[in-house]
Amino acid sequence: MKAVVAHGAGDLRVEDVERPEVAAGRVLVGIVYGGVCGSDLHYARDGRNGAYEIREPLVLGHEVVGTVDSVGAGVVGVEPGAPVAIHPAIPTPRAGDRSGVGLNLAPGGSYLGSASTHPHTQGGFAELLEVTPEQLRPLPAGLPLRRAVLAEPLAVALHGVARLGSRIEGARVLVSGAGPIGCLTVAAARAAGAASVTAADLQAAPLEVARRIGAHAVIRLGVDPEPDAGSFDVVIEAAGVPASLVAALDRVRPGGTVLQLGMLPAGPLPIPLAGLVAKEITLLGSQRFDVELDDAIAMLAAQPGLEVVISHEFAIADAVEAFACAADSSSSSKVVLRIRGDEVSR
Repeated sequence: MKAVVAHGAGDLRVEDVERPEVAAGRVLVGIVYGGVCGSDLHYARDGRNGAYEIREPLVLGHEVVGTVDSVGAGVVGVEPGAPVAIHPAIPTPRAGDRSGVGLNLAPGGSYLGSASTHPHTQGGFAELLEVTPEQLRPLPAGLPLRRAVLAEPLAVALHGVARLGSRIEGARVLVSGAGPIGCLTVAAARAAGAASVTAADLQAAPLEVARRIGAHAVIRLGVDPEPDAGSFDVVIEAAGVPASLVAALDRVRPGGTVLQLGMLPAGPLPIPLAGLVAKEITLLGSQRFDVELDDAIAMLAAQPGLEVVISHEFAIADAVEAFACAADSSSSSKVVLRIRGDEVSR
């Protein structure tokens, strides 16, 4: 079967890999769509994502949806042909769990398409993916697989906004960084009761996506007037850039909250933190997501307009071109791969 495999820095290939046979207690899913994430781009370009370096060929991809292909012995309640999203983490919260069990922070866990484990945890940019039944999330009738592929990044946004608790209600919110996660965070913040949501970015194209998804205002950094210091109750840093975090600490009001949602580079960072003390700012971190995948699926079913975040679609054979497109934030938002099927639109 075809798969998208990173062999090291700058060495991304579409190649044939062994087709898996479904084991007892497991499920094979025929993957239809996969979304290209920033971590996929880092593995393909740099051969590593943060501290995790590729030491063996790694099938990328953790934002994946498809249909059940076959079911192993002992698995009940799962029917071939059923459309599903896949929770990429093990251990996996139970479907429908709303308790916030904290499995995203569990030591020793694994994540699809990650070099954090050795052997690596192979990902879902392949025609077939073997998973546990617990990782499956049935999709509601009427939710297309193409839109459902946004469930994983939307869950990341929902988890981050949930970290804010009651601070988000009635708040003036700035989302710094209008990539796919940033744009979905705009939608998540609005759904959580923010009074206003402003998106900021260096590029015009992602800001247009943010506007279409529901931002009340947009700021093109370096072109539009900068917001005044202390203009926002909450600033969500979604770019993963140290300079953006520095600006967030300036733009949040005294007593306000900064949520670090973007993945910052590993190692020491030159972040001046005097304002954190002087303004009594609350600084929160957010790691992937936990139980929010079900909420993301429900939100995608209820809000078809969220699909505007998808800007490009490529066949799996054109994965190298797709990754190049995804790396150009000036002209792309979420880029998806069509893993199975021949109908592809760009």
